Amino acid sequence: MNRINKYVGLVIALAVFLLAGANPALCGEVTRATLKNGLRVVIVQNSLAPVVTTQVNYLVGSNEAPPGFPGMAHAQEHMMFRGSPGLSSDQLSSIIAAMGGNFNAQTEQSLTQYFFTVPVEDMETALHVEAVRMRGILDSDKAWGEERGAIEQEVVQDLSDPEYILSTRLLGKLFEGSPYEHDALGTVPSFDKTTGAMLKTFHNDWYAPNNAILVIVGNVDPQRTLAMVKRLFGSIPGKKLPSRTPIDLSPLKPAELELDSDLSYGLAVTAYRFPGLESPDYAAGMVLSDVLSSRRANLYALVPEGKALSASFDSYALPKMGYGFALAAFPQGEDGRPMVETIRRIIREYVTNGVPAELVEAAKRHEIAQAEFQKNSVEGLASAWSQALALEGHSSPDDDIKAIGHVTVADVNRVARQFLVNDTAITAIMTPRQSGSPVASGGFSRTNESFAPKRVKRVKLPVWAAHVTMPRKVVVTKEEPADLKLKNGIRLIVKTTRASDAVTLYGRVKNNPGLEALPGKDGVDEILGGLFSYGSKTMDRLGFQTALDEIAADAEVGTVFSLQTLKGHFDRGVALIADNLINPALSEESFKVVRKETSALLAGQEKSPKWLVGRALKTALYPKDDPALRYAKPETVDKLTLANVADYYHTVFRPDVTTIVVVGNITPEEARATIEKYFGDWKAGGPKPETENQPIADNKPAAVVVPNKSRVQDEVTLEETLGVTRSHPDYYPLQVGLHILTGAFYATRLYHDLRENNGLVYSVEAFLNIGKTRSSFGAEYGCNPQNVSKARLIIERDLADMQVNPVTPEELSQAKNLLVHQVLLSNTSTSGIALGLLHLSQMDLPLDEPTRAANIYLGVTATQVRSAFSRWIRPGGFVQVTSGPEPR
Repeated sequence: MNRINKYVGLVIALAVFLLAGANPALCGEVTRATLKNGLRVVIVQNSLAPVVTTQVNYLVGSNEAPPGFPGMAHAQEHMMFRGSPGLSSDQLSSIIAAMGGNFNAQTEQSLTQYFFTVPVEDMETALHVEAVRMRGILDSDKAWGEERGAIEQEVVQDLSDPEYILSTRLLGKLFEGSPYEHDALGTVPSFDKTTGAMLKTFHNDWYAPNNAILVIVGNVDPQRTLAMVKRLFGSIPGKKLPSRTPIDLSPLKPAELELDSDLSYGLAVTAYRFPGLESPDYAAGMVLSDVLSSRRANLYALVPEGKALSASFDSYALPKMGYGFALAAFPQGEDGRPMVETIRRIIREYVTNGVPAELVEAAKRHEIAQAEFQKNSVEGLASAWSQALALEGHSSPDDDIKAIGHVTVADVNRVARQFLVNDTAITAIMTPRQSGSPVASGGFSRTNESFAPKRVKRVKLPVWAAHVTMPRKVVVTKEEPADLKLKNGIRLIVKTTRASDAVTLYGRVKNNPGLEALPGKDGVDEILGGLFSYGSKTMDRLGFQTALDEIAADAEVGTVFSLQTLKGHFDRGVALIADNLINPALSEESFKVVRKETSALLAGQEKSPKWLVGRALKTALYPKDDPALRYAKPETVDKLTLANVADYYHTVFRPDVTTIVVVGNITPEEARATIEKYFGDWKAGGPKPETENQPIADNKPAAVVVPNKSRVQDEVTLEETLGVTRSHPDYYPLQVGLHILTGAFYATRLYHDLRENNGLVYSVEAFLNIGKTRSSFGAEYGCNPQNVSKARLIIERDLADMQVNPVTPEELSQAKNLLVHQVLLSNTSTSGIALGLLHLSQMDLPLDEPTRAANIYLGVTATQVRSAFSRWIRPGGFVQVTSGPEPR
């Protein structure tokens, strides 16, 4: 579970902003209805895959929280998974796991959302769950007492993130005195005072059909689906809703914020109020944000000019008012104040002189193209409709596209003058501070407390959900991807879909810098990666970006490259990325800029706790002088020459180690013709380089603490090397065992033992990284320092139990169901399809391996799981790396 506002778009401008858009005429039949009880229903047909996403949008969030209890809506979101009359929390967890575990929920200021993505045949069960939860909730003090520990761990986790703290402080200054001044997270003191009765009152007040919008998107029969909704939700009574807290915004006052961080670089931020979702200028604000974030704009130009490590602009809209922010990264050790002034100067010049008309038109084209791209994801399309209906108050995402089409340059400049006011801007400087060097720890202390693992108990499901636990065999689809080989060695995989008029391309040049970079040339790969954005021998940086803007395409170039474009522009898009990949400019001028920036980033990285955690893990896991331990240092990067970079490029970039995957509204013949046209003349020279590391022996146990003054909560990683590889038959029982441990919330052992029963963590995940020659197994969790050892002890005992005792039939069946459903749900987006095929190709696996694996999972026995865990997993062999305070 998460919240849209958790990072408020401030994690280095990488937060997802759901761009409006899908033309109902193009994305399939749209069916609308309002039930007699006031529930609004929208059903959108999408044929991408035999799956469906349901999103229930309750028009209530932290704005409606009682005074002194800012996290009430967030707490109720958590408690929606703790049981309702007729549906216990154990039953709900088992149902979620049986349907594939693809669920989520999120709370923000004015909205709380609940999501399911399930196979079409499970849609009625997912809707039944939502109807039961809408009708009533248990909210017992006992259940809240158990969940409170988890949600308080979530609070502590976020308060250990400097970027989150920055976002909350910005909100506080931008919207001081209004409900918008805080996000939906909540506080530990307020949760300590919250009771089950208070939560139940909140649910009774706000969770009503006449305060909800149900969005259903997928390969469904609209009329049959609507009849199902009426049957399940129609008898739930509507309610008289309480009055809502008014959003009264005071005039914005300027403020300056200064914070420390654990990042490897500094951040300079300038934030402004921006048009809200209900504003007639919302569309113009979206275009303005896109213009300012363009790689052709003056803000991003700071990067190729060597004045910033990165630079961008982003915005986020709340109903009554939004906010936008420019940010730029600067090297550790430098003063961030000059960067703030540089940002303010750039903004002031745009306000005074106006924004370029060509960038306005490019932004409008990009927004309209995004509407088509949105249809390439079932979940993304559902979110776009929810955004339009529940937040924007529109009738469809198409309303935003129409509004954007009417935006003029004059509109954008007027909005810039009105909102980009430096005199009232909120500025912030986040300065990296060194927390200390990693130190060896004495391991972890064992306690006398009893943390014996408790089996997840057998649960009898309601009659309406019993069928979801039945085993399902995955059948081969009629349209298997075409697997082609070009004359120069490029492997081309093409999968045709008809959900939209867009085409998605992903490619990868197989590489391993640890093996391919010459001795003493570490960092050459990082510099080369930074140089691709500077264009090709035939087209400079601005020319390349202009050409992409003309076709409204999204593209990235490097060892992993991608393209998303409309089918009519696929030829041009491929021509651009092929030219950039095969003929990179590699100019001396750009090389000097990128080398300087890389060196500065590396200097800060060596002091960053996040990097030191990864370094400590590798050092303990791998033998001395292993290629995986190579890393770039500022002093090695400073000595690199452009000739070194060019030599590395010619060694690594070659067609016979390149795979390209194309997915979308295109035939294999069309895709091959285009790829051959622009990649066909690419030739390989010399012997093919080695890219696979050699197998290694088991690591020795170790414990390291990486001090991190930014963290209140400890972040713990447990990891160990495994001798098993992807080709070994034990891969399948290990995967089944992994999904008994984790992957389906309370229905799996680690969540059950660490969160539900003991409240020690907010989240815990076990992982199995299986490679062709090397593998590792481990777990990650966050908890208070005094609970680090307790949590690890539970994990070890759960693992040891699986080595000596057979898992229960219920756990085995549930894990198999979970894995099979994950295969069924793996095709919910064209990007997911493309990346999945690309991964299979890199692992030298057959393209139908997911289907084969699903059917192998169905045959795995409890004995095989026990045998595999006994053979490969070493509960006492972990390397433990803790970031934060010293564990107690």
